[in-house]
Parts: sequence; C-alpha cells; structure tokens
Amino acid sequence: MIMSTIFWAGAFIAGKIGVKEFPPFSLAFFRFFFATIVIFVIMIGYEKKEWRLKGKDWGPIILLGLIGMFGYHVLFFSALQYTSAVNSSMIGATNPLITSILAAFFLNESFGVKRLGAVLIALAGVVLTITNGNFTVLADFSFNKGDILMLLAVLCWAVYSVISRKVMHRYSPLILTSYSFLVCLILLFPFVLLERPLVYLPEVTWKGWSAVLYMSIFASVIGYLVQQMSIKAIGASKTAAFINLVPVFSIILSALILHEKITMFKLFSAAIIISGVYLNSKMKSLSEESLKQKG
Repeated sequence: MIMSTIFWAGAFIAGKIGVKEFPPFSLAFFRFFFATIVIFVIMIGYEKKEWRLKGKDWGPIILLGLIGMFGYHVLFFSALQYTSAVNSSMIGATNPLITSILAAFFLNESFGVKRLGAVLIALAGVVLTITNGNFTVLADFSFNKGDILMLLAVLCWAVYSVISRKVMHRYSPLILTSYSFLVCLILLFPFVLLERPLVYLPEVTWKGWSAVLYMSIFASVIGYLVQQMSIKAIGASKTAAFINLVPVFSIILSALILHEKITMFKLFSAAIIISGVYLNSKMKSLSEESLKQKG
C-alpha cells in the first residue's frame, strides 16, 4: 500500500504536467482510454464468465461512471490548471471525511462527537491550505479557483463512494471499476472533439504522453489492484489508513519534480489534515461492525 500511495501521489504531479499539454477533457479521456483497455483485460481474465453486465445493471454503473469518474476527473484536471499539486493533494486528502459525512446521512453510519472532531480538524487544515493563513480571503470570498474545483472533485468522489457501497453487494469491485472506466470514456468522447484534438495532439511531447501513461497504468490500474490485494491481506480499515500518506508523498514529489516551494506553513497544514483523516480512519463505522458480525 505504500507503493500505491506513492503512485497516487504521483498522479497529482503527472496531472500537473499533463494539463500543460492537454485540455482537461482530453487529458481525462486519454488516461481512461489506456486504463480501460488494461483493466478490461485483467477483469475478463479474473472474472471469467461473470464479467458481462445485464441490462438492469447499467443504471447504477452509468451513475457511478458519470459522478465518480467523469465528474471527479474533469474537475480534478481543471483544478490543476489553477492550483498547485500540493494544494490539490491536501484537499483531496479530505475525501474520507466528506465520505463519512455523506455516509452518516445516506447509509445511517455512526457520526458521533469523536468523528465530528476529526472532520473539523481536517477541515481546519483545508481552510489553512486554501487561505495560506490569510483569513481576509474568507471575508472577500476570493478563493483560488483551482482549490474550489478540487473541493467539488472530492465531493464527486465521496458521492461515488457512497453509491458504490450501496451496490457493492451486487458486483465485484473490479467489475464496478472497469465499467465505470468505460462509461467515463464514452461520456468524455464528445467533449474531446470540442477541444479539437487534431490541433494540439501533434504538439504533445513525450512528457505529456508519459504523464498520461503514468496515470493510466500506475495510478489507475496498478494502484487499484494493489489496493484490492491489500484489502484481502490486511483488511479494509488498515488499507484505508495508508491513503493518509498521499499528501505527504505529494509534497515530497512536488518539491523534487515540479520544484514547488514547500513552506513550513504548508507542512503544518498538511499535518493537520493528515491528523484529522487518520483519526477518522481509526473509527469503525456501524456498517463495518455489522459486516463482521454477519461474517
């Protein structure tokens, strides 16, 4: 899982490189084009005869692809045009917290005082990240556009996670992810045409394509498969705790590769976010307890 978190942290760096050469819809499209091919080959080999969907199955799959893949990644790549890889990764680290809030409302999961405290700690870190310690920004409502887009992206992924939990009993995670990739690819296609790919594709350098392939193979396919193996080996709760390392690796990689300035204030904000997410991940939900009892 440490390897996976490094891959996922690298996706923020690769995305920052990719948005310099691809428009946001196109960058998401090519990422999923290669990822869909690879993951479908894996799914067909692993699921054998069980990988084909029936007509009634397409409803939730389309919804998952629309919100979690299409919505999240378009907002994610758009955000990277306006904000740093460090900011986006730290804001992205609040995903488990926002998911917990939605799960409490829609899945009846526990959300007590301790969990609320963990949420507030992480959100305080997000506010510090967005304002950079200048709280007059809040009064003027002059947020960085990229930070707002990243928050919306995280919200999309949280909604995707909640919907996934509702339908997970009907499909394997591999099937859900594979078809969500495919739906996203189809939804992106008409928007790619509007971005006139014949104009910019001849100008794309090897760095641009390397960023796309990295996000497709390492961050999407390998990262996901390693995560699934980890869930089987050490359980879902311990696996989720490793995700808290993504902002840490993003800060390190941003400094090494993008030469982004890392201040002590950024490190302090990251520590607050990671602390809140870590405390939240240590709290077991009612749904996890019920699953264990059934098992």
